[in-house]
Amino acid sequence: MSETTSTNEEKKKPPLNGRRAIPSNNSNDEENEVPEMEAFGLIPRGFNPKDYLRVVDIHMFKEPHEINKQQHHTDKYYSPKLIVRRGQIFQIQIDFNRPYRPETDQFWLEYLIGRYPQQNKGTYIPILVGKVLKPGEWGAKITHNENNSVQLSIMSSATCVVGKFRLYVAVWTPFGIIRTQRNSATDTYILFNPWCQQDAVYLDDEKEREEYVLNDVGIVFHGNINDIKLRSWSYGQFEENILDACLFLMDKAELELSGRGNPIKICRVASAVINSRDDNGVIAGSWDNTYTYGVAPSAWTGSVDILLEYYSSKQPVRYGQCWVFAGVFNTFLRCLGIPARLITNYCSAHDNNANLQLDFFLDDEGKLDTKLTKDSVWNYHCWNEAWMTRPDLPVGFGGWQVVDGTPQETSDGMYRCGPASVQAIKHGHVCFQFDAPFVYAEVNSDIVFSRRQKNGIQVIEKIDTTHVGQLIVTKEVGGDGMMEITEDYKFQEGSEEERLALETAVMYGVKKQSTQDVYQPQTDVDMDFQVQKAVLGSDFKVTITFRNRSRNYYTATAYLSGNIVFYTGVAKSEFKKHSFSAKLEPSSSSAFDVVIKASEYLSDLLDQASFHFFVTAQINETGKILAMQKATVLEIPALRIKTQGELVAGKVMSVTVEFTNPLKQTLENVTLRLEGPGVLRTMKKEFRQIPANSTLVWEVKSIPRQPGLRKLIASLDSNALRHVYGELNIQIQKP
Repeated sequence: MSETTSTNEEKKKPPLNGRRAIPSNNSNDEENEVPEMEAFGLIPRGFNPKDYLRVVDIHMFKEPHEINKQQHHTDKYYSPKLIVRRGQIFQIQIDFNRPYRPETDQFWLEYLIGRYPQQNKGTYIPILVGKVLKPGEWGAKITHNENNSVQLSIMSSATCVVGKFRLYVAVWTPFGIIRTQRNSATDTYILFNPWCQQDAVYLDDEKEREEYVLNDVGIVFHGNINDIKLRSWSYGQFEENILDACLFLMDKAELELSGRGNPIKICRVASAVINSRDDNGVIAGSWDNTYTYGVAPSAWTGSVDILLEYYSSKQPVRYGQCWVFAGVFNTFLRCLGIPARLITNYCSAHDNNANLQLDFFLDDEGKLDTKLTKDSVWNYHCWNEAWMTRPDLPVGFGGWQVVDGTPQETSDGMYRCGPASVQAIKHGHVCFQFDAPFVYAEVNSDIVFSRRQKNGIQVIEKIDTTHVGQLIVTKEVGGDGMMEITEDYKFQEGSEEERLALETAVMYGVKKQSTQDVYQPQTDVDMDFQVQKAVLGSDFKVTITFRNRSRNYYTATAYLSGNIVFYTGVAKSEFKKHSFSAKLEPSSSSAFDVVIKASEYLSDLLDQASFHFFVTAQINETGKILAMQKATVLEIPALRIKTQGELVAGKVMSVTVEFTNPLKQTLENVTLRLEGPGVLRTMKKEFRQIPANSTLVWEVKSIPRQPGLRKLIASLDSNALRHVYGELNIQIQKP
């Protein structure tokens, strides 16, 4: 070891700690020095280590086409090192300086991780060579002994620490132990194993394993409940350096190495380190539509750039919103071998005081009082589910667990959420850790409209019990379609089971205010409204329908408020106010149209072209108020992606991205991004401007790495237009 490194070592010496003999071992990156010769006592003069069995070379069979990576489903990782999954046999070969004689020679393997390896912590693992391998326990046996070479089958423990281990071969001599030198080429990554029945993340369906562990592209569902939109996201968990970046996140979170075999602990700390609040984690969130000195959340096409930037700079990457946090979290989980999927909850409640009730306050005219209303309904919210057993909970609560890296509320003093059992949320058993009440409220809250009268008394005008958590979806297994999983989270609205689950949740401490006794619903007159589907930049109309079921003649004073909102349901500005009177004939319906002009909304529009309409109407004869709210999203034009020439692995191919500006104004500061796992690394191109109605064309060349079905994903970002995406499935042929 050189002079400089040893002085560095001295500088790095941990401070003395009166509580523990050995400092905490929470960095996979740091190493200890292992002696090559460990003497038993005084070494006699004539001793020559070369007289004994000596290791000449170790073969790890670590190429993608070789047995280990094939059997362990790790052949897609772009890494020269051996990557295996725990609880499953892998092979190595040791070449000695002479034939190995089992009667007299004795050698064993040592796997070490971190700087202070200890056997009882699972960070120092000596493996003796034996006759039989026990399933799911550390062991090694010789399968072939010929000439100077020995082939070994090694079994790792199904509960062992996950991370990068260093390998040494130790040989016993009468005077001491001789070890191989430190050789990074023999480093072995050990990951979770959903194929192994003894592993906590075991998943028994092969198609689900292919989707939730091995698929490196996914779909994010966004938009809103009445207009579901989807875009692809490149997880890229097998790309170069991503595995190291994911292991670094656990170092950053200071998770003790001995806890890194436990998926519950890993998910808990990762949900905090994915966001930058309180621990300088991976992504800085921004919801205010100004993304100076960073990338707009809508411009990212995948997780790889974000993780690699964080791994090299160690500083939060700007900026993310919920689907970016969820996309990166999904990459982290799949990369380590934990089955994971990205979930979208439409009409997701962000309840500031966790009382299962979102309070919308109206003033005495029936308009929304924005100062008093603190709760919000997000058009959609994305989180993740990770698959694991929950030995810390009663039987039956394993399986999918909610984990959420978006910083919303603190949990145990940090911005994190989960893992919370989906099964426990469905049945109202919110007493089970972690953060189940918060997730329960996200999918089950009621919306209560209350109005303050002139005399100061609050009157409840309407309770909407079905709006929140109307639809919960994820990508289907093996395809790009949508799979509804609402029933995993809640029983049928209005069913006996649903009422029981709610009562259970209340019993376990979810606050629920009683409102039913003061609320008499309006039964004579119904009101509904529809928003016409429209493309960004065009006019559209809102149609309000009244149905008078009574035999009385009524008149109503109605008010429509159109707001531009963030997808989180928080209003930025009111761009449309419209009042009108309605005559309601007995036993009949009547409809009224309100036209929304493009000129009214374009100057204030936000990222996701999201609107929120409030319609309130007062029946003049009875004083009753009708209130309703709906979100809507405009259609945003797509990017077109084309390829030219042959699509063959290892040969140059050409990709073209085209976009036509639909607005009546010039787009400025335009950035295009294009990526495709296994086909091309992310490429960026900036354009000063795209005039109105003109078309931009960008051509790039790339050499695809892997044959098979791949996906190209593109995004466009500019000051006036965001959330513009395009994608293309391509089949790369074998050379």
